[in-house]
Amino acid sequence: MRIGIMGIGNMGRAIVDRLVEQGQSPVGVWNRTAAKAAGIDGTEQADTPAALAAASDIVLSLLANDAAIEAAYFGQGGLCSAPLNGTVIVEMCTTSPERTQALEAAVTAKGGLFLECPVGGTIGPARSGSLLGLAGGTPEAFAAAEPALALITRRLEHLGPVGHGAAMKLAINLPLMVYWGAVGEALGLAIGQGVDSEMAVSILVDSSGAIGAAKTRLPPVAKMRETGDPGGVSLSLANGVKDMKLMEALAARHGVSSEVITAARTKAEVAANEGWTGYDTSLYGIYGQGEDN
Repeated sequence: MRIGIMGIGNMGRAIVDRLVEQGQSPVGVWNRTAAKAAGIDGTEQADTPAALAAASDIVLSLLANDAAIEAAYFGQGGLCSAPLNGTVIVEMCTTSPERTQALEAAVTAKGGLFLECPVGGTIGPARSGSLLGLAGGTPEAFAAAEPALALITRRLEHLGPVGHGAAMKLAINLPLMVYWGAVGEALGLAIGQGVDSEMAVSILVDSSGAIGAAKTRLPPVAKMRETGDPGGVSLSLANGVKDMKLMEALAARHGVSSEVITAARTKAEVAANEGWTGYDTSLYGIYGQGEDN
């Protein structure tokens, strides 16, 4: 099984390292900025997405946004610029059902198989092979991609045709996006009254209001509020806002109320417009709090 990875950002690199560790070397790699894909142990670098597909049985695409997808699939040397001859393309970006349905049509027209499989989890779970895989596509495409996806997931679900996985990913991310806004305000209540920030974090993490990611993300949130140091980035606010807009659009399409996510996106977008686009999404709830913000 020859696996290629398209997009060597934080998630892409973590998955590359996981696959190499699991004995899948050499893993094919391609990145728009070629230097980011150069010299990684256990890999072979491709010059174009089309070349990556030609050298792979399965390509896992981990691109940042729709613009990156458009270029990698349809630009010069893109995936769809040459026959795919049965290669399986797995799109893992968080995007809209309409987008993945269009990608499926383009890939199958070139003789490939297409599966969407956005995931729950970030860099740590990717590195340890414990992501939650949300697949949409034909049974044939799922069966072909399953051996590769099993190496990076703790749970892999085939939800139905293309579009179902994209919708489920937006659904699982919606409460998370809202949570970061709420927990930032919660910290403000306690710390603003004079409660020690470490104590406030400790209690919030130990409370019924905590989520799984709170233990690792709340300390950096409190530190940002106290010192202005944004720390590392798992999901940038630019991408967080992008995802929230996708949620609003899907809600409108299905006639579902979206007041809660719209309120969260409005606040997050204010922070993004004030220079926070490169900060982690978990920080936006504290925007406007403290002397450093």
